[in-house]
Amino acid sequence: MHKKVLIISHSGDLHADLVEAILAERGHAPFRIDLDAFPRDYQLCQHLLDGQARSRLRRLPDGDWLDLRAVGAVWLRKAADYAYASADLTPQERAYAQLETEQAIFSVLYTLDCYWLSHPLALRGAQWKGEQLERAARMGFCVPATLISNVADDVRAFRSAVGGPIIFKSMSTPSLAAEAVDAAERISGGIGTTIVDEAMLENLDAVGELSCQFQEYIAKQYELRITVIGKQLFAARLYSQDDARTAIDSRDMSAPIRYEAAALPEEIRQRCLDFVHSYGLEYGALDLIVTPQGEYVFLENNPVGQFLYVQQLVPALPMLESVADTLIEGALCHSQT
Repeated sequence: MHKKVLIISHSGDLHADLVEAILAERGHAPFRIDLDAFPRDYQLCQHLLDGQARSRLRRLPDGDWLDLRAVGAVWLRKAADYAYASADLTPQERAYAQLETEQAIFSVLYTLDCYWLSHPLALRGAQWKGEQLERAARMGFCVPATLISNVADDVRAFRSAVGGPIIFKSMSTPSLAAEAVDAAERISGGIGTTIVDEAMLENLDAVGELSCQFQEYIAKQYELRITVIGKQLFAARLYSQDDARTAIDSRDMSAPIRYEAAALPEEIRQRCLDFVHSYGLEYGALDLIVTPQGEYVFLENNPVGQFLYVQQLVPALPMLESVADTLIEGALCHSQT
């Protein structure tokens, strides 16, 4: 009997819903943990006695049990806030519950000898944008001149050294963590990649509050969204310069810009694969710029980046199917061990 695929995400994740359906159609119905219902709707038991370990997980709504020894592949898709049976936990109780829940679930998951898309340790090591840029440069990518600093004079000197426009770009989230606070407490809906103008330069002392990322502005012919899934690579070309709303930051989905499948030079293709795999990752969503001179410039890698919107715009890139096939292959390989 083949081993199981385990999907870890949240109940609102359409990516997970669609891959789950494909897996079921192919005879590999997965077990799914929705973290926004965990541990409220699950029972977890990790048992160690006389040197023998076993772990079980039960989903309460349907009573389905999973012996963790039967897991051959894990898709660690998206994190979410945990849920508890009591809705009236005090702030301290909730804080403690979150710490204990994290201990419980990852104490089990880290014991799994299986295929990971991707392993949490690899995900943790791959998320730091400044490190990504240095690694990309070492691996032969062109990268933008970049400054990460909380010193206003450093920013002024950087702009002078660049000799042209510079941009501000959030390293963590363009929403400025708006999703982490209640709506009544939000002071901003976010800020996308922004060219630093004279007004911003006059208020540079504000960077003394925390380190910010500044980069030289790179002129674009078009942009690339490159998705690595296992050993496969899918490249989409974004015509971001066709609309003023996406000329600086292509993440404005209100602009109906063109997307199409793209063929990469073999050197760039292999470099993207090598970059993702250098972290031990099995998935990555890379953003690159192609300049008017045809130069490929690395911007960043998103270790759990979205890909469904790309497939919806470019159906010729079957990434949902690739994720399902990769998980099945991983589970089957571990069924033989």
